[in-house]
Amino acid sequence: MIVKHVSSLSLFSNEFKGTFSPSQVSQFLVICISSLMASTTKELAFKAGVPFIRIYKDGKVERLRGSPHVPPSPDKDPETGVSSKDITISHNPNISARLYLPNLPQNQIQKLPILVYFHGGVFCIESAFSLQAHRYLNRLVSEAQVVAVSVEYRLAPENPLPVAYEDSWAALQWVASHSNKQELDGKKDPWLAKYGDFDRLYIGGDSAGGNIAHNLAIKAGLESLYGGVRILGVFLSHSYFWGSKPIGSEPKGEDFEKTLEYKAWDFVYPSAPGGHDNPMVNPVGEGAPSLAGLGCSKLLVCVAGKDQLRDRGVWYFNLVRESGWKGEVELFEVKEEEHCYHLRSETETENVKKLLKRLASFLVSSDTAVPRGSALNIYPRL
Repeated sequence: MIVKHVSSLSLFSNEFKGTFSPSQVSQFLVICISSLMASTTKELAFKAGVPFIRIYKDGKVERLRGSPHVPPSPDKDPETGVSSKDITISHNPNISARLYLPNLPQNQIQKLPILVYFHGGVFCIESAFSLQAHRYLNRLVSEAQVVAVSVEYRLAPENPLPVAYEDSWAALQWVASHSNKQELDGKKDPWLAKYGDFDRLYIGGDSAGGNIAHNLAIKAGLESLYGGVRILGVFLSHSYFWGSKPIGSEPKGEDFEKTLEYKAWDFVYPSAPGGHDNPMVNPVGEGAPSLAGLGCSKLLVCVAGKDQLRDRGVWYFNLVRESGWKGEVELFEVKEEEHCYHLRSETETENVKKLLKRLASFLVSSDTAVPRGSALNIYPRL
């Protein structure tokens, strides 16, 4: 390829000998050849299954979409008064998080609910430190008055699934470890230790983050969290669930396999047992644990009417209702909105406010707290 282009450059130099000096032509040729050689090292290895990822032969991964990273606000966000800071959960593997604390009176004594949040981005873009996640968590923490931990899990394709699930579980266990004050040390966070109510622990997320929250709730129903801490509630917003066959209004036939949701799963979890019916993405795929074993007491499923994942969310809600799970489940829909509109909105529109208020009311309920070490309370199913 380089030889071909060098031949073209030679023709160029002969054609313009009388126009430019020999030194100018030489300099131009050096620049062009250097650029060509550099471009070959960045040649695409293959086209990824998602249109906003490029993988080059030199191993570099380029993300073409995603909101920019922004710093935390240790001196309080000017709009919400929420403080935030970045912390390291683990050096090996590399797991970090951004913590959020609402604007509190100096003599604050009452403990606050804890939210462990997982960002979206098809498991391969976005971040706990991104503008969208930061703006959204500021709004939610201010509205709900909770302590929040936004987890920075590792992304595919550098770290294909199930790495994101493993990182997120490790982060959740780290949060739970703060429940034992007698074992607090320099590795523990003072915000969680001082303000966190571990009898009101919630997890939640958007899109891929909602998928993570579901899978962690399933895992929490099978394995114990540190110190006997239990998850009180889980919210799933516009969650990424899929399968090998379409449901509802999803595209049919070959068009179904061309959807981003279909291609993305192959890309982020190429070795997934069962493919698109792997239980991590299809909650009733072969070998999936029963949804009756969800390790929480209440569940809020949020969908948007114009979201391609809308029907999967409603489907999941009905699956949980029919599973025999002994918890309280609710569906919340904003019909006129698209996927993750609440994250993309620069301003608090009426529909963003509706969702924030619904999530806040879900997170601040105190009458359903589950004491550590006790059995989960039983609630009527909707």
